[in-house]
Amino acid sequence: MANRSYLYSADSMPSEAEVPKRIRCISEHNWDIPLAHKLMVGRGTTIVPSMIWNPPIGIAGDYADGAALLRELLRTVGKGLEDDAEFAECVARTKAHLEKQQAKYFLLETGEIVSMTDDDPEASVRRLASEDIPDAVAKAEAAIAGQNDDWLTSVRADWERHFASFYSEALYFSFPS
Repeated sequence: MANRSYLYSADSMPSEAEVPKRIRCISEHNWDIPLAHKLMVGRGTTIVPSMIWNPPIGIAGDYADGAALLRELLRTVGKGLEDDAEFAECVARTKAHLEKQQAKYFLLETGEIVSMTDDDPEASVRRLASEDIPDAVAKAEAAIAGQNDDWLTSVRADWERHFASFYSEALYFSFPS
């Protein structure tokens, strides 16, 4: 079984006392936290209690702004992949799912990924929220502005790793309505 990062949406953030009332499944990705997940929690990024595991290793971000950033980067990446039907299908599927599952917040569950090393999971999540995610957002913004061509070229060359996650209304960890 693969370790995965899980992305959800909800209209409230989890707290120590409770999880949000309605949690919508967005995506899961094997063995990594992909660029797409980082960008979607890249606006208004905050560490929250996990809805699955005990330590506070969840990350939340603003849904509308995170989705807009991802859509803009996908448009920019697509300018170099106009003849790639698989990329076009991935983008269409991603956009449709994000439209259908929209809420106020994205909620990223990192537990399976941060537990793959001997590092402290909470420290790993703090590093994700304070360094890795802001760095990914800055690189994406620069690429969108036409100022990061080398990075954009590398993302295009390996777009499946960054964007081709499993998007579904039911993930390995799903929550009752």
